[in-house]
Formats: sequence, structure tokens, C-alpha cells
Amino acid sequence: MAALTISPEEEKRVKALGFLNNKGTDNFSGRIITVNGKVTARQQKVIAEAAEKFGNGTVTYTTRLTVEVPGIPFDKIEEFQEFIAKEGLITGGTGSVVRPVVSCKGTTCQYGLIDTFDLSQKIHERFYLGYHTVKLPHKFKIAVGGCPNNCVKPDLNDLGIIGQLIPDYDEDACNGCRKCSVVTACPMGAASLADGVMEIDPEVCNHCGRCVGKCRFDAIEGGTRGYKVYIGGRWGKKVAQGRTLSRIFRTEEEVLDVVEKAILLFREQGMTGERFSQTIDRLGFENVEKQLLANDLLERKQEILDATLHVTGGASC
Repeated sequence: MAALTISPEEEKRVKALGFLNNKGTDNFSGRIITVNGKVTARQQKVIAEAAEKFGNGTVTYTTRLTVEVPGIPFDKIEEFQEFIAKEGLITGGTGSVVRPVVSCKGTTCQYGLIDTFDLSQKIHERFYLGYHTVKLPHKFKIAVGGCPNNCVKPDLNDLGIIGQLIPDYDEDACNGCRKCSVVTACPMGAASLADGVMEIDPEVCNHCGRCVGKCRFDAIEGGTRGYKVYIGGRWGKKVAQGRTLSRIFRTEEEVLDVVEKAILLFREQGMTGERFSQTIDRLGFENVEKQLLANDLLERKQEILDATLHVTGGASC
């Protein structure tokens, strides 16, 4: 094996740019940000061309929906960045900052209740790019799921968003059918017949919307769309299950504000080296939720961003 010639300082510098050392070599994998797991056909071609021109001819995909081109020589890193930039592609995705957003295909999926690609792109622009120089105690991961199927595991991210469709049930329109089409359609078993009337158990209903439009007597013709937000999830060496905020948010702007408040709270009140789940455990979930549902954090936004905090950060991968 050839002797390594890249200094630890240089390796650390390019890692911050999204280039991770290929073990035992002077080559690196360039991590390309896909924004939300979606790239154009032309961008795919440029990535393939870059892999042949600068890397080892292969392309790998990370669990966070970024693309890596391995085998890039250290002295070709800048050329590689310039080459992919012509199609609007950038590298990154490391450090104690907001990480690239993960999104399911809820925009086109038959079960999708929200436009996941659009929302995740807004989160990418506002918080991955907009907060890119803001140091946090550790990495902060965000996932956007289109429905309660949880394909991107929002509850195992620092902050997760899930599309909701809360059925508007008109009990007066219920005809008490012996074989209720709503009961049949409900995958959660939340709908049942009691004394000749269909009931929906709010403790069991997960707002998947599968019952909407299924009643032949129009008892559930529509629903209210919204967003459920999980905080404090974590996957890895130590696993933490995210918990849901008590409110179902009705507008996209409300959700974006909650995302921002969570990041600001983590920056201000998190301890360097701890994940958001640990911050929540230390402060108490009720305390954190109260702050996220109020506006104080946004009102003090500039003060929090200007503070000298977490100069090093705790992320090592």
C-alpha cells in the first residue's frame, strides 16, 4: 500500500467540503448533495461523466440520499467541484450543522398527502444552505415523509415531518351499513361500528386519509391536510425514538417556523457534543415543546445566531 501523503489538517479541510478519505489511500469520495433525493437526467449524466473523469468510474448512494463519487485524487478535488457545478451540483453534507434533507417520494406516491419534494427543497434552501455556516452542538438531520407509512423514518431523525389528512366525519350522514366500507378501508382499525353508527377512535387514527371518499353515503367526503412533527429521533450507535408535538400544524409556514425554532433551540441550549435527543432529555420534553410552540426563539433569532457557540461541534462523521 502506498504511503499516505495528505496531512490530517488537509484531510479535515476537504472533509468540510464534502470529500471523505478513501481508507488507506490519498483518494477521496466526493459527496454530492441531491437537495431531496431528486436530480435531473442531465445532472445524472454529469455525475456519471465526473465519476469517469475524476473518480474510479463508480457512483455510490448514501442512506441520506446523497451521491458519492469515490476515487478522486486530492489534487483533483477543485476540478471535480467545478465540473459538477455547471449543472448546479455542489458537494457537502458533513459537520456539526444542518445536514442534507431526506424526502420520500410523497409528491408522486399514491399515498402521499403533501408535496414532499417541494417542502424538502424549501427546507434545503432555508436551513441547509441558509444555515450552512451556523455551528450546532452536533449534526442535525431532517426527514420529510408524505404519509404515516414512514418510509423515510421521520421519527428516527432529529426532526421529522409527516403529511396528515384528518378525516371530516359527518356522523349524521352515516347510514349504519352492516358492512361499513370505511371500516374495511381503515388500515389502522380506528374505524368501527357501535350501536349502528360508525365511530373513529382518535387515539388509534393516524390520519392516513385512506378512509376519505370511501363512504357510499358521503359521511367522509373530505379532510383537513396538515403536518405532524417529530423531535428528538436518532439512529446509530445510540437509538432514540422521536416524540410528536401535540399540535397538528395546518400550514407549511407553521412547519418551517417550527423547524427553525428547533434549530435555534438546539444551538442555544444544546451542549457541544450532544445530539438533539439528549438536549431534549436534559431540558425535558414539555419544556422544549412549550418553546417550539411559542415565538420567543424566533424573536431572539439574531441574538442566538450571533452568539459564539459550539466552535468545534461534536460531529465526527
